Amino acid sequence: MISQPITASITDKHKLLGLDHLRALAITYVFLFHYQFFGHPDWEGKIAGFGWTGVDLFFVLSGFLISGQLFSAIANGKTISLKEFFVKRFFRIIPPFLFVLLLYFTLPSVREWGHLAPFWRYITFTLNFGLDLKKYGTFSHAWSLCVEEQFYLILPITFWLFTHFKGGKKAIYLIISLFIAGFMLRLWGWYHFIVPSLAENNLGLAWNRYIYYPTYNRLDGLLVGVSIAGVYTFYPAIKEKVNKHSNIIMLTGLVLLVAAWFVSTPQDTFYTCLFGFPLISLAYGTILAAIVCSSNVLYSLRSFVTSQIATLSYSIYLVHKIVIHVTQGWLGNMGMDKNGNLMMVLCIIAVICAALAMRYIIEKPALRWRNIVLSKKRQPARFPPRGG
Repeated sequence: MISQPITASITDKHKLLGLDHLRALAITYVFLFHYQFFGHPDWEGKIAGFGWTGVDLFFVLSGFLISGQLFSAIANGKTISLKEFFVKRFFRIIPPFLFVLLLYFTLPSVREWGHLAPFWRYITFTLNFGLDLKKYGTFSHAWSLCVEEQFYLILPITFWLFTHFKGGKKAIYLIISLFIAGFMLRLWGWYHFIVPSLAENNLGLAWNRYIYYPTYNRLDGLLVGVSIAGVYTFYPAIKEKVNKHSNIIMLTGLVLLVAAWFVSTPQDTFYTCLFGFPLISLAYGTILAAIVCSSNVLYSLRSFVTSQIATLSYSIYLVHKIVIHVTQGWLGNMGMDKNGNLMMVLCIIAVICAALAMRYIIEKPALRWRNIVLSKKRQPARFPPRGG
């Protein structure tokens, strides 16, 4: 039987302080991972190898935050408004994305490598299915945005269906089934696609195309985030137990992350395919579950740096490859070493400046329009006075 929901939202102000640290870690890790494919100092390549898991941390965060909002509505007896949900997601995600897409398609000089995929693959958020990285290398990092957009489409509809048909208690079976399905699909994909590619010396491309990018192989992080949000909303006793030992649990998550590094290094192996993805998600999920508890050392730790990086994380994610490519090209032509530390520092500064510009020119105006649309939607209907 479901116990009473907790009174405070799982995404209240204090918890967001801790989540900002994780969001900043995620985008920093992603940046370092991608930077090694441009000119970079030797030391950077040595620490950036595991940075591909930054997107897994983003998936855990998204699953927790987005489903937490929906769980909170259900717990408070409110009807889930699909229109309001999609309006919020549209104005938060689409305007910056379309702006960057416009840059890529109108300014060939900003394309980092390879070619752009067909335009429809981006606007339908299906780039991550069957992506040939050797041919379509430019803006390939949009694959993870495709995964999240597909998640944003399916999750609220699933919530609505479970609520409408009063099947809330059975949601756990769906989550377990999806976890198991992820194992089975990756196992099938390994033997069906990867093993034949080994004989053709084509492992890297096959790994990305058939294992790393498809949504059905990358649900672990999202499901872990959803699970934590559901447990914390409807089973507060469990959260209280975690709260008593949150710092130890956070350290446990770090130990799991180290274990995941051993399992998943090198990346394109059978062990990563079958066990690495869920272990990485479990590790990040354990850290998140601890960091949103009030007794955790990071719960109320304020940091201007991490809060600003977290705020800019979406813009940084969208523009960082463009900015690195253009900055290294421009400064390299002036004689600066592309592999130098100074080049890396200047690229970081340029990326932050570009993200700030995106924040104030694109993101914030879009959010103001979102608020206008939502306020009109919520405005009560006015009826003429009697006799009018």
